[in-house]
Amino acid sequence: MLEYKGKWYDCIIHKVDRFFGSSQICNECGTKNPEVKDLSVRTWSCECGAIHDRDENASLNLLKQGKLELGIR
Repeated sequence: MLEYKGKWYDCIIHKVDRFFGSSQICNECGTKNPEVKDLSVRTWSCECGAIHDRDENASLNLLKQGKLELGIR
């Protein structure tokens, strides 16, 4: 369905590796927090001082990784 919608709206659809730790990586400094693997952890603080909502952080990391893999700035 995403591919169909992507073509409809002239968007790029790219799949990032399913094992990419998008919710575990701080989108500001890149530090990985293995404690966030527990799905009950909804917010977490990074050592750099950033406070993350699990889903928002994951979406930012997936966007950044997808752009990196596609060579888009």
